[in-house]
Amino acid sequence: MKAESRRNLRNGLLFISPWIVGFLAFTLYPMLRALYYSFTNYGGLVKIPKWIGWENYVKILTNDQLFGRVMQNTMYLVLFGGVLILALTLTIAILVNNKRLKGTAGFRVIFFLPTLVPSIVLCLLWIWIFNVDSGLINSVLKFFGVRGPGWLSSLAWSKPAFAIMRLWCSGNLIIIFLGGLQDVPEELYESVEIDGGNFWHKTIHVTLPMIRPIILFNIITIINSMMQMFVEPLVMTHRGGGGPMDMTYTYALYIYNNAFKYSKMGYASALAWLMLIITLTLTFVVLRAGGFFTDREAE
Repeated sequence: MKAESRRNLRNGLLFISPWIVGFLAFTLYPMLRALYYSFTNYGGLVKIPKWIGWENYVKILTNDQLFGRVMQNTMYLVLFGGVLILALTLTIAILVNNKRLKGTAGFRVIFFLPTLVPSIVLCLLWIWIFNVDSGLINSVLKFFGVRGPGWLSSLAWSKPAFAIMRLWCSGNLIIIFLGGLQDVPEELYESVEIDGGNFWHKTIHVTLPMIRPIILFNIITIINSMMQMFVEPLVMTHRGGGGPMDMTYTYALYIYNNAFKYSKMGYASALAWLMLIITLTLTFVVLRAGGFFTDREAE
């Protein structure tokens, strides 16, 4: 029996060895290397790293005014954009899951299609949609007698514009919600109907509690997506600067500019590790608030 177990372990390791090699070479090693660089003054391929200890982290947290703006922009997208995306994708999924609605398969395809479009193409499309004079949104608003905002050039509307764009590309979240909704037993809904409950009672007392793990998963997915927003401000703002007036300067874009534009690879590595810590902290808070650890202890 022990020989068979060892043979099964060997075969299993052989099958997953391509993933193990890829993980070690392209994920773990770069992460550890970046951790080392974060404690150095390193400018790139030519310059030799010089050990400076915690200096990069201290500068980020105490003497980097732009870091505060970047964090504010990113947290706005995580909170405002995250709540908007979560609420609307869940609502759409619940409506599409209604068996009385015809053509639900077509709706699923329509919602999922934008996720298949390359990011650069999406950015170019939304640059036109957000155009002040001839854009689709402002043209529709103008038809109803409403003057549309400047969107990407507006201090007030530039960040909401990115949140709206991300909402349009969130069809994968709808599909995940639909998968969870279809696993909810019909008997529970029938029990609510027998007790005189309506659609609202079914949603609050049956649907949401039953798909809580799916909701937590999608919240964490949204947090990771928003924290890593990079292509949109790089392509859609003037010269990739996160304008206007740094209002769309995101954390990921700040890391990129420090590493490849300003040749501060050590400083960028420290920023990247801080991003990891912030993301893990937000994930822990979400799981804690959602009762994930309580459920594990109960089991």
